[in-house]
Amino acid sequence: MSIKIALAGNPNSGKTTLFNHLTGSRQHVGNWPGVTVEKKEGTLKSNKEVTIQDLPGIYSLSPYSLEEVVARNYLVHERPDAILNIVDATNIERNLYLTTQLLELGIPVVVALNMMDLVERNGDQINVDQLSKLLGCKVVTISALKGTNTLEAANQAALAAKAGEATAAPSIFYGDVKKSLDAISDLLKGKTDAKTIPFLSVKLFERDEKINELVTISESDQEQIETIVNACEQKADDDAESIITAQRYEYLTQIISKSVKKNKQSHELTISDKIDKIVTNRILALPIFAVIMFVVYTIAMGSTSFSIGTMGTDWANDVLFGEMVPSFFDQLLNSLHVSGVLYSLIQDGIVAGVGAVLGFVPQILVLYVLLSIMEDIGYMSRVAFIMDRIFRRFGLSGKSFIPMLVATGCGVPGIMASRTIEQDRDRKMTIMTTGFIPCGAKMPIIGLFAGAVFGNSSLVATSAFFIGIAAVVVSGIILKKCKMFAGDPAPFVMELPAYHLPSIGNVVRATWERGWSFIKRAGTIILLSSIILWFLQGFGFENGSFGMVEDNNTSLLASIGRSIAWIFYPLGWLGDMAWKATVATITGLIAKEEVVNTFGVLYQYGGELSETGNEIWTQVAADFTPLAAYSFMIFNLLYAPCFAAMGAIKREMNNGKWTIFAIGYMCVFAYVSALIIYQIGGLVSGEVTFNVFTVVAFVLLIAVLYLLFRKNKFSRQEH
Repeated sequence: MSIKIALAGNPNSGKTTLFNHLTGSRQHVGNWPGVTVEKKEGTLKSNKEVTIQDLPGIYSLSPYSLEEVVARNYLVHERPDAILNIVDATNIERNLYLTTQLLELGIPVVVALNMMDLVERNGDQINVDQLSKLLGCKVVTISALKGTNTLEAANQAALAAKAGEATAAPSIFYGDVKKSLDAISDLLKGKTDAKTIPFLSVKLFERDEKINELVTISESDQEQIETIVNACEQKADDDAESIITAQRYEYLTQIISKSVKKNKQSHELTISDKIDKIVTNRILALPIFAVIMFVVYTIAMGSTSFSIGTMGTDWANDVLFGEMVPSFFDQLLNSLHVSGVLYSLIQDGIVAGVGAVLGFVPQILVLYVLLSIMEDIGYMSRVAFIMDRIFRRFGLSGKSFIPMLVATGCGVPGIMASRTIEQDRDRKMTIMTTGFIPCGAKMPIIGLFAGAVFGNSSLVATSAFFIGIAAVVVSGIILKKCKMFAGDPAPFVMELPAYHLPSIGNVVRATWERGWSFIKRAGTIILLSSIILWFLQGFGFENGSFGMVEDNNTSLLASIGRSIAWIFYPLGWLGDMAWKATVATITGLIAKEEVVNTFGVLYQYGGELSETGNEIWTQVAADFTPLAAYSFMIFNLLYAPCFAAMGAIKREMNNGKWTIFAIGYMCVFAYVSALIIYQIGGLVSGEVTFNVFTVVAFVLLIAVLYLLFRKNKFSRQEH
């Protein structure tokens, strides 16, 4: 007998940790049909017949966000065999609000009180038997982080599913509200599944905008329901939704008073509260965040003496892809007596190109480990809270930071995560600016130039991250003063979880998922583009005939690069380096890792890596001045994202003109930024003499400052 159990709970309740613990490697990730919300499903480790469906983290079953709509539609239409409701026991009243709604669905429900170890540490007591009796469903205590009693919770849900007895809706409502709901329920009898009537009657009372998708009501019944609701609203002197919310919390207050005993000393600050007084302090929060990110990038990409990631990358470049892999293929290909063309394809194209990208995997994995730890201990939730105060000043909410946080791994899911933002204008602006955040695919670009030109400077690597944030800030201020984006940002609501030690399993799993995604790209799209690059770089017209060329300056790639390199001259891409930098930028549209891959193919053509394996760094340092290198890095971090991310933008915008506008804006912003940095910076450093492009740079700088500080003529209109 196949059993399907849905995991439902608030964000930060430990739901994902529980899901990972119950399913282990028996899980797969995709998207819900028709939407871009992530879908996780797996089989129970101890019982292959039990499927665990991890629903999006939600606060209620009201249609305020796409996640709530997805979760509700799944529960109402798909109707799992049982619901395992994860409740943060340290914030039990807020979490049980969702529980009261789940109990109305007519599906067997088992409540799992998570973080009970923290409850006991705080000296609080929860009478589980009493709580179970009051809710009318089975209640078990667990610690998802430690794995305590988690399997028992899943087994209880499976037993409830086998019994097939729907959990009865609790008696929450009273007085005129109960009479109104009973009257609506009578109208629904015989027109829908009897088990869903308690839930649907409440939603009809609340005038749920999407309720028509769940049940078909005749026009006469709709008028009758509206009459019932209006009468109740007049008696209560409040709107329908507020009336329902108030009575739910009254019910929860009674339950909590009978089943939960708070420690008399609970008013004292917890350890998490004491930490938050420092890390979320209005003055100290940002400097602390900047220091933490500096340390993270120092460990992942700093100088060799301090950086674990750099030591790993040095070994990968010098030994693995500098000696071992080329030597292996050299012996293999020579023993097979392959042709010179095939030898060049494999060694100079595939090994050199893909190896140049894979050499940065150690740095990327270390970075992902550190970011995953920060997420798991609860600090990244604080960062969203901190950023909300800042983002709100230039027209975005803290919810915009969540997609940007996700985008540090990959821009595609980051753009997709913008679906959680309710207001269309905020969502569009977030999509347009999320691409500025350095994703995992951009890390090799940072690593290449920080290492080759700036001596493994962690300051340069950190600055790349904060320039991405600065681009978001500047764009937010400028765009919010335009009519199409004017208006107040949506309110930001987030519960800050208590700090806890990171789960090794969660950190390893998150790192592996992000790292493997990067490696897969190296084995697929990057492999294919390496072959294309090898062909374009190795073939051309020489002495009037087409064929392999020894000098890559006569290659097809050089011809393409030279024909458009003039566009980037004002950015400092000069000399023989110009066409190479141009081609690398173009191939970066395929995948950002291709920027480094292209340099790997170009600089290693016709020769093998030496024992040190530092040919790329040496030639990059010879071709780029520090200012030109920084200009190149900034442009490639900010301009249009990869093709996959462009596709995500098109899906999320759902409009061709908006897609073109978003990509065009990013390209223009990147070009203007790089131009100002190189021309004005070069004038100060003496690298650039005063010229027409310097004038253009000053004009553009003045224009940007004007757009930043001009009065918002739409502010009063919106308020």
